[in-house]
Amino acid sequence: MIATSLALAFSLSMDSFAAALGRGACSRRAGLPEAVRVGAAFGACQFAMPLVGWGVGIAFASLVESVDHWIAFGLLLAVGGAMLRNAIMDGEDEGDEDCGPVRSVRAEWLALLTTAVATSIDAAAVGAGLALVDVDMVTTSALIGAVTFAVAFGGVLIGRAAGAHLGRWAEMAGGVVLIGLGAKILLEHTMG
Repeated sequence: MIATSLALAFSLSMDSFAAALGRGACSRRAGLPEAVRVGAAFGACQFAMPLVGWGVGIAFASLVESVDHWIAFGLLLAVGGAMLRNAIMDGEDEGDEDCGPVRSVRAEWLALLTTAVATSIDAAAVGAGLALVDVDMVTTSALIGAVTFAVAFGGVLIGRAAGAHLGRWAEMAGGVVLIGLGAKILLEHTMG
């Protein structure tokens, strides 16, 4: 179960990694303090959102018990497919990175929090799907948050050194893993 939770955590963190790469590539202050700030924002949102989704999923679990594995598969397929689509579409206009205008500190924080929430929406959908299977959600969410912190932290530093071009490949890998996890849940419930 820990291997599955780790795979889930790394998959969900790929959006954050891609965004952190971009922030590192574009930020003039992409050192350790910026990496900690970005990692903390992304990690906190990725910790909270699966719990929110799980709470909503628990509320409706008894209504969908007979098809719960199909719902979990569908949610993971949708999120993984969206990650793949976004990575492929982003790759079409790859090239010069538009870092945008210089912003105030307040605007930077707002942009960071908005990005952190936006990249964790898929974690809420996954949390709703996990409400339908037997999983320790607090531990899983903590693992997702910790992995996301580490991945985003590294993403800022790598982005500063290598640019943002690695982000789409990370997002593609995350999408494939989420689709695989959905297939695993479906197979476990239908075959065994």
